[in-house]
Amino acid sequence: MSGQLSGRVTEDPSALVRELVLDPQFRYETRTLLPSYVAIEKAIVAEYLRMGLIDAEQARTLGGLLDDVTPERIEDARQQNLSDIALALERTVTEGLAAPVPVWHVDRSRNDLQACAQVMYAKQRLRETAGQLHALADAARRLAERSVDVLMPGYTHFQSAQVISAGFYFAALDERLLRRSRRLLFTYDAIDACPLGAGALSGQELAWDRERIARLLGFERPEPLALTAVASREWALEATAELGLLGATLSRFCTDLLMWAGSEHGFLDLPDALSGISASMPQKKNYPLLERIRGKTAHLAAFHVDALLGQRNTPYTNLVEVSKEAGAHVAQAFDTGRDVLRLFTAVLEGLRLREDRLLAACEKEFFGGFTLANQLTLRHDIPWRTAQVIAGGYVLAAVRAGHTPEEHAPDVLREIAAGHGHTVDAVDAEALLQDAFDVRRALRRMSSAGSAHPDRVGEVLAAQQQDAKVLADAWAVRADAVRTARATTDRALGLVTDTE
Repeated sequence: MSGQLSGRVTEDPSALVRELVLDPQFRYETRTLLPSYVAIEKAIVAEYLRMGLIDAEQARTLGGLLDDVTPERIEDARQQNLSDIALALERTVTEGLAAPVPVWHVDRSRNDLQACAQVMYAKQRLRETAGQLHALADAARRLAERSVDVLMPGYTHFQSAQVISAGFYFAALDERLLRRSRRLLFTYDAIDACPLGAGALSGQELAWDRERIARLLGFERPEPLALTAVASREWALEATAELGLLGATLSRFCTDLLMWAGSEHGFLDLPDALSGISASMPQKKNYPLLERIRGKTAHLAAFHVDALLGQRNTPYTNLVEVSKEAGAHVAQAFDTGRDVLRLFTAVLEGLRLREDRLLAACEKEFFGGFTLANQLTLRHDIPWRTAQVIAGGYVLAAVRAGHTPEEHAPDVLREIAAGHGHTVDAVDAEALLQDAFDVRRALRRMSSAGSAHPDRVGEVLAAQQQDAKVLADAWAVRADAVRTARATTDRALGLVTDTE
Protein backbone atom coordinates (compact mmCIF):
# COMPACT_ATOMS: atom_id res chain seq x y z
CA MET A 1 0.00 0.00 0.00
CA SER A 2 1.38 3.40 -1.00
CA GLY A 3 2.35 5.52 2.01
CA GLN A 4 1.36 2.80 4.55
CA LEU A 5 -1.78 4.44 5.96
CA SER A 6 -3.14 1.33 7.64
CA GLY A 7 -1.81 -1.91 9.00
CA ARG A 8 -5.10 -3.71 8.49
CA VAL A 9 -5.62 -3.28 4.74
CA THR A 10 -2.48 -3.90 2.70
CA GLU A 11 -3.54 -3.15 -0.87
CA ASP A 12 -4.46 0.08 -2.62
CA PRO A 13 -8.05 0.55 -3.80
CA SER A 14 -8.75 -0.96 -7.19
CA ALA A 15 -8.77 1.21 -10.29
CA LEU A 16 -12.54 0.68 -10.56
CA VAL A 17 -13.18 1.85 -6.99
CA ARG A 18 -10.97 4.89 -7.51
CA GLU A 19 -12.64 5.80 -10.81
CA LEU A 20 -16.26 5.43 -9.77
CA VAL A 21 -16.22 6.11 -6.02
CA LEU A 22 -13.13 7.54 -4.40
CA ASP A 23 -11.81 10.02 -6.96
CA PRO A 24 -15.20 11.68 -7.64
CA GLN A 25 -15.78 11.99 -3.88
CA PHE A 26 -12.29 13.40 -3.37
CA ARG A 27 -12.73 16.06 -6.03
CA TYR A 28 -16.23 16.91 -4.77
CA GLU A 29 -14.93 17.44 -1.24
CA THR A 30 -11.92 19.40 -2.47
CA ARG A 31 -14.29 21.72 -4.32
CA THR A 32 -16.82 22.12 -1.51
CA LEU A 33 -15.27 21.23 1.85
CA LEU A 34 -11.53 22.00 1.74
CA PRO A 35 -11.77 25.44 3.43
CA SER A 36 -13.80 23.88 6.23
CA TYR A 37 -11.31 21.02 6.66
CA VAL A 38 -8.46 23.52 6.93
CA ALA A 39 -10.33 25.60 9.52
CA ILE A 40 -11.10 22.46 11.53
CA GLU A 41 -7.48 21.31 11.48
CA LYS A 42 -6.38 24.73 12.74
CA ALA A 43 -8.86 24.49 15.62
CA ILE A 44 -7.46 21.04 16.44
CA VAL A 45 -3.94 22.50 16.52
CA ALA A 46 -5.17 25.23 18.88
CA GLU A 47 -6.50 22.54 21.20
CA TYR A 48 -3.23 20.59 21.12
CA LEU A 49 -1.53 23.82 22.16
CA ARG A 50 -4.02 24.45 24.97
CA MET A 51 -3.57 20.90 26.27
CA GLY A 52 0.22 21.34 26.29
CA LEU A 53 0.82 18.63 23.70
CA ILE A 54 2.65 21.00 21.36
CA ASP A 55 4.47 24.27 21.88
CA ALA A 56 3.72 27.67 20.37
CA GLU A 57 6.32 27.30 17.61
CA GLN A 58 4.89 23.94 16.53
CA ALA A 59 1.39 25.40 16.56
CA ARG A 60 2.48 28.32 14.41
CA THR A 61 4.26 25.99 11.99
CA LEU A 62 1.28 23.66 11.64
CA GLY A 63 -1.06 26.61 11.21
CA GLY A 64 1.12 28.12 8.52
CA LEU A 65 1.32 24.84 6.62
CA LEU A 66 -2.45 24.52 6.78
CA ASP A 67 -2.85 28.03 5.40
CA ASP A 68 -0.62 27.05 2.47
CA VAL A 69 -2.85 24.14 1.46
CA THR A 70 -4.45 24.59 -1.96
CA PRO A 71 -6.73 22.36 -4.05
CA GLU A 72 -3.79 21.74 -6.38
CA ARG A 73 -1.53 20.52 -3.58
CA ILE A 74 -4.28 18.30 -2.22
CA GLU A 75 -4.86 16.84 -5.67
CA ASP A 76 -1.15 16.01 -5.93
CA ALA A 77 -1.49 13.95 -2.73
CA ARG A 78 -4.64 12.12 -3.82
CA GLN A 79 -3.10 8.93 -5.21
CA GLN A 80 -0.86 8.36 -2.19
CA ASN A 81 -3.69 8.77 0.32
CA LEU A 82 -6.48 6.41 -0.74
CA SER A 83 -8.17 9.35 -2.51
CA ASP A 84 -9.27 10.57 0.94
CA ILE A 85 -9.20 14.31 1.54
CA ALA A 86 -8.57 14.08 5.30
CA LEU A 87 -5.63 11.73 4.81
CA ALA A 88 -4.30 13.83 1.94
CA LEU A 89 -4.47 16.95 4.09
CA GLU A 90 -2.66 15.17 6.91
CA ARG A 91 0.07 13.94 4.55
CA THR A 92 0.49 17.35 2.90
CA VAL A 93 1.07 19.05 6.25
CA THR A 94 3.28 16.27 7.62
CA GLU A 95 5.57 16.38 4.61
CA GLY A 96 6.01 20.13 5.08
CA LEU A 97 7.33 19.78 8.63
CA ALA A 98 11.07 20.31 9.12
CA ALA A 99 10.85 18.18 12.28
CA PRO A 100 8.16 15.62 13.15
CA VAL A 101 5.30 16.55 15.47
CA PRO A 102 4.44 13.14 16.94
CA VAL A 103 1.11 14.19 18.45
CA TRP A 104 -0.19 15.60 15.16
CA HIS A 105 -3.61 13.92 14.82
CA VAL A 106 -3.37 11.94 18.05
CA ASP A 107 -6.81 10.98 19.44
CA ARG A 108 -8.48 11.98 16.18
CA SER A 109 -11.06 10.44 13.84
CA ARG A 110 -12.27 11.29 10.37
CA ASN A 111 -15.88 10.74 11.46
CA ASP A 112 -16.46 13.91 13.45
CA LEU A 113 -14.02 15.76 11.18
CA GLN A 114 -16.15 15.09 8.12
CA ALA A 115 -19.43 15.69 9.95
CA CYS A 116 -18.13 19.07 11.11
CA ALA A 117 -16.87 20.08 7.66
CA GLN A 118 -20.24 19.24 6.13
CA VAL A 119 -22.21 21.31 8.64
CA MET A 120 -19.83 24.22 8.18
CA TYR A 121 -20.41 24.01 4.43
CA ALA A 122 -24.17 23.88 4.94
CA LYS A 123 -24.03 26.97 7.15
CA GLN A 124 -22.01 28.84 4.54
CA ARG A 125 -24.45 27.92 1.77
CA LEU A 126 -27.45 28.86 3.91
CA ARG A 127 -25.92 32.30 4.50
CA GLU A 128 -25.32 32.69 0.77
CA THR A 129 -28.85 31.53 -0.04
CA ALA A 130 -30.27 34.04 2.42
CA GLY A 131 -28.38 36.84 0.69
CA GLN A 132 -29.74 35.80 -2.71
CA LEU A 133 -33.21 35.42 -1.22
CA HIS A 134 -33.11 38.96 0.13
CA ALA A 135 -31.97 40.29 -3.24
CA LEU A 136 -35.08 38.75 -4.82
CA ALA A 137 -37.30 40.03 -2.00
CA ASP A 138 -35.89 43.54 -2.47
CA ALA A 139 -36.63 43.36 -6.20
CA ALA A 140 -40.20 42.21 -5.49
CA ARG A 141 -40.68 45.02 -2.97
CA ARG A 142 -39.41 47.69 -5.34
CA LEU A 143 -41.74 46.43 -8.06
CA ALA A 144 -44.64 46.38 -5.60
CA GLU A 145 -43.92 49.93 -4.43
CA ARG A 146 -44.01 51.18 -8.02
CA SER A 147 -47.31 49.49 -8.81
CA VAL A 148 -49.64 49.85 -5.81
CA ASP A 149 -52.04 51.83 -8.02
CA VAL A 150 -51.69 49.68 -11.15
CA LEU A 151 -55.02 47.89 -11.54
CA MET A 152 -55.12 44.28 -12.67
CA PRO A 153 -57.50 41.33 -12.45
CA GLY A 154 -57.16 39.02 -9.48
CA TYR A 155 -57.96 35.38 -10.12
CA THR A 156 -59.50 32.51 -8.17
CA HIS A 157 -60.09 29.04 -9.58
CA PHE A 158 -58.51 30.18 -12.88
CA GLN A 159 -61.27 32.78 -13.32
CA SER A 160 -61.05 36.56 -12.99
CA ALA A 161 -62.51 37.40 -9.58
CA GLN A 162 -61.74 40.86 -8.16
CA VAL A 163 -59.73 43.94 -8.98
CA ILE A 164 -56.34 43.99 -7.30
CA SER A 165 -53.15 45.91 -7.97
CA ALA A 166 -49.84 44.64 -9.26
CA GLY A 167 -48.32 46.04 -6.08
CA PHE A 168 -50.69 43.93 -3.99
CA TYR A 169 -49.62 40.84 -5.91
CA PHE A 170 -45.87 41.42 -5.70
CA ALA A 171 -46.17 42.34 -2.01
CA ALA A 172 -47.40 38.77 -1.55
CA LEU A 173 -44.23 37.46 -3.20
CA ASP A 174 -42.10 39.64 -0.93
CA GLU A 175 -43.95 38.36 2.14
CA ARG A 176 -43.38 34.73 1.16
CA LEU A 177 -39.69 35.34 0.51
CA LEU A 178 -39.22 36.94 3.92
CA ARG A 179 -40.97 33.95 5.47
CA ARG A 180 -38.48 31.69 3.73
CA SER A 181 -35.63 33.78 5.15
CA ARG A 182 -37.04 33.31 8.64
CA ARG A 183 -37.32 29.58 8.02
CA LEU A 184 -33.75 29.39 6.73
CA LEU A 185 -32.57 31.32 9.79
CA PHE A 186 -34.37 28.85 12.04
CA THR A 187 -32.73 25.97 10.18
CA TYR A 188 -29.34 27.66 10.46
CA ASP A 189 -29.69 28.08 14.22
CA ALA A 190 -30.95 24.52 14.60
CA ILE A 191 -27.87 23.03 12.91
CA ASP A 192 -25.41 25.49 14.50
CA ALA A 193 -23.96 22.78 16.76
CA CYS A 194 -20.36 21.65 16.35
CA PRO A 195 -19.78 17.89 15.86
CA LEU A 196 -16.00 18.12 16.37
CA GLY A 197 -14.76 16.37 19.49
CA ALA A 198 -17.18 13.46 19.16
CA GLY A 199 -14.43 11.26 17.74
CA ALA A 200 -15.35 8.14 15.83
CA LEU A 201 -18.53 7.44 17.78
CA SER A 202 -18.28 7.49 21.56
CA GLY A 203 -16.15 10.54 22.32
CA GLN A 204 -12.44 11.29 22.81
CA GLU A 205 -9.83 10.08 25.26
CA LEU A 206 -8.12 13.45 25.62
CA ALA A 207 -9.81 16.33 27.44
CA TRP A 208 -10.86 18.33 24.40
CA ASP A 209 -12.63 21.59 25.25
CA ARG A 210 -15.62 21.21 22.96
CA GLU A 211 -17.12 24.55 23.95
CA ARG A 212 -13.90 26.26 22.87
CA ILE A 213 -13.69 24.23 19.67
CA ALA A 214 -17.22 25.27 18.78
CA ARG A 215 -16.35 28.93 19.31
CA LEU A 216 -13.15 28.65 17.25
CA LEU A 217 -15.15 27.27 14.35
CA GLY A 218 -17.96 29.82 14.53
CA PHE A 219 -20.59 27.52 16.03
CA GLU A 220 -23.07 28.65 18.65
CA ARG A 221 -22.60 25.46 20.71
CA PRO A 222 -21.19 21.92 20.54
CA GLU A 223 -23.39 19.00 19.55
CA PRO A 224 -24.27 17.56 23.00
CA LEU A 225 -23.96 13.83 22.28
CA ALA A 226 -21.11 12.15 20.41
CA LEU A 227 -23.39 9.64 18.69
CA THR A 228 -25.65 12.35 17.30
CA ALA A 229 -22.63 14.34 16.16
CA VAL A 230 -21.36 11.60 13.85
CA ALA A 231 -24.64 9.85 12.96
CA SER A 232 -27.01 12.69 12.16
CA ARG A 233 -27.20 14.31 8.76
CA GLU A 234 -30.59 15.89 9.41
CA TRP A 235 -29.08 19.20 8.38
CA ALA A 236 -29.08 17.94 4.78
CA LEU A 237 -32.75 17.00 5.01
CA GLU A 238 -33.74 20.27 6.67
CA ALA A 239 -31.78 22.46 4.27
CA THR A 240 -33.02 20.71 1.14
CA ALA A 241 -36.57 20.72 2.52
CA GLU A 242 -36.42 24.49 2.82
CA LEU A 243 -35.06 24.76 -0.71
CA GLY A 244 -37.86 22.52 -1.92
CA LEU A 245 -40.47 24.69 -0.21
CA LEU A 246 -38.90 27.78 -1.71
CA GLY A 247 -39.05 26.16 -5.13
CA ALA A 248 -42.70 25.22 -4.73
CA THR A 249 -43.63 28.80 -3.85
CA LEU A 250 -41.60 30.36 -6.65
CA SER A 251 -43.03 27.91 -9.17
CA ARG A 252 -46.52 29.23 -8.43
CA PHE A 253 -45.53 32.85 -8.94
CA CYS A 254 -43.60 31.83 -12.05
CA THR A 255 -46.71 30.13 -13.41
CA ASP A 256 -48.63 33.39 -13.05
CA LEU A 257 -45.93 35.33 -14.89
CA LEU A 258 -45.82 32.74 -17.67
CA MET A 259 -49.58 33.00 -18.14
CA TRP A 260 -49.69 36.79 -17.92
CA ALA A 261 -46.80 37.18 -20.36
CA GLY A 262 -48.62 35.08 -22.95
CA SER A 263 -50.07 36.75 -26.02
CA GLU A 264 -53.68 36.25 -24.90
CA HIS A 265 -53.08 38.26 -21.73
CA GLY A 266 -50.14 40.46 -22.63
CA PHE A 267 -50.00 41.89 -19.13
CA LEU A 268 -46.22 42.14 -18.96
CA ASP A 269 -43.09 42.21 -21.06
CA LEU A 270 -39.44 41.31 -20.53
CA PRO A 271 -36.39 42.86 -22.18
CA ASP A 272 -35.12 41.20 -25.33
CA ALA A 273 -32.02 40.14 -23.41
CA LEU A 274 -34.24 37.95 -21.21
CA SER A 275 -36.44 36.69 -24.06
CA GLY A 276 -36.30 34.11 -26.81
CA ILE A 277 -37.50 33.64 -30.36
CA SER A 278 -39.19 31.03 -32.47
CA ALA A 279 -37.00 29.57 -35.20
CA SER A 280 -39.99 29.21 -37.51
CA MET A 281 -42.60 31.78 -36.41
CA PRO A 282 -41.09 35.26 -36.76
CA GLN A 283 -43.99 37.00 -35.05
CA LYS A 284 -43.31 35.33 -31.70
CA LYS A 285 -41.44 36.62 -28.68
CA ASN A 286 -41.02 33.79 -26.19
CA TYR A 287 -40.07 33.76 -22.52
CA PRO A 288 -38.18 30.47 -22.08
CA LEU A 289 -36.34 31.92 -19.08
CA LEU A 290 -39.56 31.68 -17.06
CA GLU A 291 -39.92 28.07 -18.16
CA ARG A 292 -36.33 27.40 -17.10
CA ILE A 293 -36.91 28.90 -13.69
CA ARG A 294 -40.05 26.89 -13.11
CA GLY A 295 -38.36 23.74 -14.37
CA LYS A 296 -35.42 24.22 -12.02
CA THR A 297 -37.75 24.50 -9.03
CA ALA A 298 -38.77 20.88 -9.65
CA HIS A 299 -35.16 19.82 -9.11
CA LEU A 300 -35.20 21.42 -5.66
CA ALA A 301 -37.97 19.09 -4.53
CA ALA A 302 -36.22 16.13 -6.14
CA PHE A 303 -32.95 16.85 -4.33
CA HIS A 304 -34.77 16.78 -1.00
CA VAL A 305 -36.44 13.47 -1.79
CA ASP A 306 -33.05 12.10 -2.90
CA ALA A 307 -31.42 13.02 0.43
CA LEU A 308 -34.39 11.72 2.39
CA LEU A 309 -34.48 8.34 0.67
CA GLY A 310 -30.71 8.05 0.99
CA GLN A 311 -30.97 8.22 4.79
CA ARG A 312 -34.13 6.25 5.52
CA ASN A 313 -33.78 2.70 6.86
CA THR A 314 -30.07 3.13 7.66
CA PRO A 315 -28.60 2.34 11.10
CA TYR A 316 -28.18 5.35 13.37
CA THR A 317 -24.41 5.69 13.34
CA ASN A 318 -21.65 7.02 11.14
CA LEU A 319 -22.06 5.58 7.65
CA VAL A 320 -20.56 6.32 4.26
CA GLU A 321 -24.02 5.68 2.81
CA VAL A 322 -25.47 8.54 4.85
CA SER A 323 -22.52 10.93 5.09
CA LYS A 324 -21.45 10.69 1.45
CA GLU A 325 -23.88 8.94 -0.89
CA ALA A 326 -27.10 10.35 0.58
CA GLY A 327 -25.67 13.85 0.40
CA ALA A 328 -24.25 13.54 -3.10
CA HIS A 329 -26.58 16.20 -4.51
CA VAL A 330 -26.71 18.66 -1.61
CA ALA A 331 -24.24 21.05 -3.21
CA GLN A 332 -26.20 20.83 -6.45
CA ALA A 333 -29.37 21.64 -4.53
CA PHE A 334 -27.78 24.82 -3.18
CA ASP A 335 -26.41 25.67 -6.63
CA THR A 336 -29.83 25.22 -8.21
CA GLY A 337 -31.48 27.32 -5.50
CA ARG A 338 -28.91 30.04 -6.14
CA ASP A 339 -29.57 29.95 -9.88
CA VAL A 340 -33.34 30.11 -9.42
CA LEU A 341 -33.06 33.11 -7.11
CA ARG A 342 -30.64 34.99 -9.35
CA LEU A 343 -32.69 34.35 -12.49
CA PHE A 344 -35.97 35.32 -10.81
CA THR A 345 -34.33 38.51 -9.54
CA ALA A 346 -33.28 39.38 -13.09
CA VAL A 347 -36.85 38.79 -14.28
CA LEU A 348 -38.37 41.12 -11.68
CA GLU A 349 -35.76 43.80 -12.28
CA GLY A 350 -36.44 43.72 -16.02
CA LEU A 351 -40.20 43.18 -15.94
CA ARG A 352 -42.40 45.89 -17.48
CA LEU A 353 -46.10 45.99 -16.66
CA ARG A 354 -48.37 46.83 -19.59
CA GLU A 355 -50.78 49.00 -17.65
CA ASP A 356 -53.12 49.59 -20.58
CA ARG A 357 -53.68 45.85 -21.05
CA LEU A 358 -54.15 45.34 -17.32
CA LEU A 359 -56.75 48.12 -17.09
CA ALA A 360 -58.59 46.90 -20.18
CA ALA A 361 -58.79 43.42 -18.67
CA CYS A 362 -60.37 44.91 -15.54
CA GLU A 363 -62.87 47.02 -17.46
CA LYS A 364 -64.31 44.13 -19.45
CA GLU A 365 -65.21 42.02 -16.40
CA PHE A 366 -68.21 42.47 -14.09
CA PHE A 367 -65.98 42.74 -11.03
CA GLY A 368 -68.53 44.92 -9.22
CA GLY A 369 -70.95 42.07 -8.54
CA PHE A 370 -69.68 41.59 -5.00
CA THR A 371 -69.94 45.32 -4.26
CA LEU A 372 -73.43 45.47 -5.74
CA ALA A 373 -74.60 42.66 -3.46
CA ASN A 374 -73.01 44.32 -0.44
CA GLN A 375 -74.69 47.65 -1.17
CA LEU A 376 -78.09 46.07 -1.77
CA THR A 377 -77.84 44.68 1.73
CA LEU A 378 -76.27 47.67 3.46
CA ARG A 379 -78.34 50.40 1.77
CA HIS A 380 -81.64 48.62 1.05
CA ASP A 381 -81.84 46.02 3.83
CA ILE A 382 -82.07 43.16 1.35
CA PRO A 383 -80.93 39.92 3.03
CA TRP A 384 -77.41 39.01 1.99
CA ARG A 385 -78.14 35.79 0.16
CA THR A 386 -81.03 37.37 -1.71
CA ALA A 387 -78.78 40.30 -2.60
CA GLN A 388 -76.30 37.80 -4.02
CA VAL A 389 -79.01 36.29 -6.19
CA ILE A 390 -80.15 39.72 -7.42
CA ALA A 391 -76.60 40.84 -8.24
CA GLY A 392 -75.85 37.58 -10.02
CA GLY A 393 -79.09 37.87 -11.97
CA TYR A 394 -78.17 41.37 -13.09
CA VAL A 395 -74.75 40.24 -14.33
CA LEU A 396 -76.30 37.31 -16.19
CA ALA A 397 -78.84 39.59 -17.87
CA ALA A 398 -76.14 42.07 -18.87
CA VAL A 399 -73.92 39.35 -20.33
CA ARG A 400 -76.81 37.88 -22.31
CA ALA A 401 -77.66 41.34 -23.64
CA GLY A 402 -74.05 41.88 -24.72
CA HIS A 403 -73.56 44.84 -22.39
CA THR A 404 -70.22 45.89 -20.93
CA PRO A 405 -69.97 46.62 -17.18
CA GLU A 406 -70.05 50.36 -17.96
CA GLU A 407 -73.33 50.06 -19.86
CA HIS A 408 -75.69 50.28 -16.91
CA ALA A 409 -79.25 48.94 -17.03
CA PRO A 410 -80.92 50.22 -13.84
CA ASP A 411 -84.37 49.10 -14.99
CA VAL A 412 -83.10 45.52 -15.26
CA LEU A 413 -81.74 45.70 -11.72
CA ARG A 414 -85.04 47.08 -10.41
CA GLU A 415 -87.01 44.38 -12.21
CA ILE A 416 -84.87 41.56 -10.79
CA ALA A 417 -85.08 43.06 -7.29
CA ALA A 418 -88.85 43.34 -7.59
CA GLY A 419 -89.01 39.72 -8.62
CA HIS A 420 -87.54 38.90 -5.23
CA GLY A 421 -89.94 41.17 -3.37
CA HIS A 422 -87.71 44.25 -2.99
CA THR A 423 -88.02 47.79 -4.31
CA VAL A 424 -85.11 49.86 -5.61
CA ASP A 425 -85.97 53.24 -7.15
CA ALA A 426 -84.45 54.37 -10.45
CA VAL A 427 -82.03 56.89 -8.96
CA ASP A 428 -80.69 54.42 -6.43
CA ALA A 429 -80.39 51.69 -9.04
CA GLU A 430 -78.24 53.90 -11.29
CA ALA A 431 -76.11 55.02 -8.34
CA LEU A 432 -75.60 51.44 -7.22
CA LEU A 433 -74.47 50.32 -10.67
CA GLN A 434 -72.25 53.33 -11.24
CA ASP A 435 -70.47 52.81 -7.95
CA ALA A 436 -70.21 49.04 -8.14
CA PHE A 437 -68.86 48.77 -11.68
CA ASP A 438 -66.37 51.65 -11.63
CA VAL A 439 -63.11 49.68 -11.56
CA ARG A 440 -61.11 52.76 -10.60
CA ARG A 441 -62.93 52.83 -7.26
CA ALA A 442 -62.40 49.14 -6.61
CA LEU A 443 -59.13 49.32 -4.69
CA ARG A 444 -60.02 52.23 -2.43
CA ARG A 445 -63.32 50.61 -1.58
CA MET A 446 -61.39 48.00 0.40
CA SER A 447 -60.71 49.01 3.99
CA SER A 448 -59.49 45.98 5.94
CA ALA A 449 -55.86 45.54 6.97
CA GLY A 450 -53.93 43.57 4.38
CA SER A 451 -56.39 44.43 1.62
CA ALA A 452 -55.59 45.69 -1.89
CA HIS A 453 -56.29 49.31 -0.91
CA PRO A 454 -53.13 51.22 -1.91
CA ASP A 455 -52.69 52.61 1.60
CA ARG A 456 -53.02 49.17 3.15
CA VAL A 457 -50.53 47.73 0.67
CA GLY A 458 -48.18 50.59 1.47
CA GLU A 459 -48.41 49.75 5.17
CA VAL A 460 -47.59 46.11 4.46
CA LEU A 461 -44.62 47.07 2.30
CA ALA A 462 -43.28 49.38 5.01
CA ALA A 463 -43.54 46.56 7.54
CA GLN A 464 -41.84 44.20 5.10
CA GLN A 465 -39.00 46.67 4.70
CA GLN A 466 -38.48 46.61 8.46
CA ASP A 467 -38.73 42.82 8.59
CA ALA A 468 -36.16 42.54 5.82
CA LYS A 469 -33.73 44.73 7.76
CA VAL A 470 -34.17 42.73 10.96
CA LEU A 471 -33.57 39.49 9.09
CA ALA A 472 -30.59 40.87 7.17
CA ASP A 473 -29.06 42.06 10.44
CA ALA A 474 -29.59 38.63 11.98
CA TRP A 475 -27.83 36.96 9.06
CA ALA A 476 -24.99 39.49 9.32
CA VAL A 477 -24.51 38.64 13.01
CA ARG A 478 -24.10 34.98 12.13
CA ALA A 479 -21.65 35.72 9.32
CA ASP A 480 -19.64 37.96 11.66
CA ALA A 481 -19.48 35.14 14.21
CA VAL A 482 -17.77 32.90 11.66
CA ARG A 483 -15.30 35.60 10.57
CA THR A 484 -14.48 36.43 14.18
CA ALA A 485 -13.94 32.76 14.96
CA ARG A 486 -11.43 32.35 12.13
CA ALA A 487 -9.49 35.40 13.34
CA THR A 488 -9.54 34.11 16.93
CA THR A 489 -8.11 30.77 15.81
CA ASP A 490 -5.32 32.48 13.88
CA ARG A 491 -4.41 34.55 16.93
CA ALA A 492 -4.39 31.42 19.09
CA LEU A 493 -1.89 29.84 16.69
CA GLY A 494 0.28 32.95 16.57
CA LEU A 495 -0.44 33.48 12.87
CA VAL A 496 -1.61 37.05 13.49
CA THR A 497 -1.24 39.47 16.36
CA ASP A 498 -3.88 41.57 18.08
CA THR A 499 -2.61 44.63 16.22
CA GLU A 500 -3.20 43.08 12.79
